[in-house]
Amino acid sequence: MKSKVYFISLSPVDNLQTINQKLEKLLAQSALFSYVKKDDALVVKVHFGEEGNTGFVLPEHLRVICADIIKQGATACLSDANTLYRGRRLNSQDHWKLAQEHGFTKETTGVEVVIPDDTQDKEVIDVQINQKFIQHAKLARLFVDAKSLAVVSHFKGHILTGFGGALKNVGMGCASRAGKLAQHCDVAPVVHVDRCIGCGECEKICPVKAIHLENKKSVVDVKKCIGCASCLGVCPTMAMFIDFAAGDKVQNKMAEYSLAVLKNKKGKVGFINFANKINKECDCWGMENPRIAPDVGIFASPDPVSIDKACFDLVNHACGKDIFKATHPEQDGLKQLKYSQEIGLGNLDYELIEVR
Repeated sequence: MKSKVYFISLSPVDNLQTINQKLEKLLAQSALFSYVKKDDALVVKVHFGEEGNTGFVLPEHLRVICADIIKQGATACLSDANTLYRGRRLNSQDHWKLAQEHGFTKETTGVEVVIPDDTQDKEVIDVQINQKFIQHAKLARLFVDAKSLAVVSHFKGHILTGFGGALKNVGMGCASRAGKLAQHCDVAPVVHVDRCIGCGECEKICPVKAIHLENKKSVVDVKKCIGCASCLGVCPTMAMFIDFAAGDKVQNKMAEYSLAVLKNKKGKVGFINFANKINKECDCWGMENPRIAPDVGIFASPDPVSIDKACFDLVNHACGKDIFKATHPEQDGLKQLKYSQEIGLGNLDYELIEVR
């Protein structure tokens, strides 16, 4: 049976108030949060954006979403797990401060921001799933212990997965730093020596000292590399490249991590994707990156596979081509969707219900 995906279109001229009005209409007609019970303690999984990046879903939109949840008699908090790469979201204290700076305050959103500290054993958990690539998923306990979740995602391109949406927000986003490492561990950069100018920026930023200079050229110790891709972001000549063949395995691991988060939450999760400000790369990049598609709309569904597939289809329709493949030709983002369906996360077939 097809999963229902609700959709409301956005226009480039829509201001913040208009977008919030459309969001309210989408939530009302989809009844997305009908699974929320009185006195539930619900966690809203979001991405607070890296410093220098503004692609994230705005905190004013989260206020509308949280208000709809609280209306059901539940409590809510906003949360995300810490990152693998070096930046303002590497530890819980700095991550929380950055979220505040980006406007994710209780005054703006109506709820608290909680960042799990995965250096504390009590805040992480291993979930046994015995899948093809992952046997035990290493997750932030907050997302596993929550009775129900709301997953709010910015739909955009991604250098390793083709695109990032609900599945990436859950699978990669709810993992502890050790879990993120497990998903990235097959990815190490390759140095194009003809482009390397020996500036040493990659060596400076590498969090595990896996890069050093030899004869004024960067050399990567693949045994130390954790695949965080920090070096790609700072290389001024694009001499650092990822072995993109590893992207398939990253997508599969990401899907299995999503399974670990969601496996005991059937009927207790709602997904919202914002397909606007559609950038070439993830919001983890500490810089603005190019827009690759026009604003399309906001989507809501209880099915993470269907909502990502609907976003993928409508964004590409708006572009007149597979813009994600055109932008990242080495990757096929459909692989994450097909594998997610294979392991029981949701349906590729969906019924699109447009809200007007």
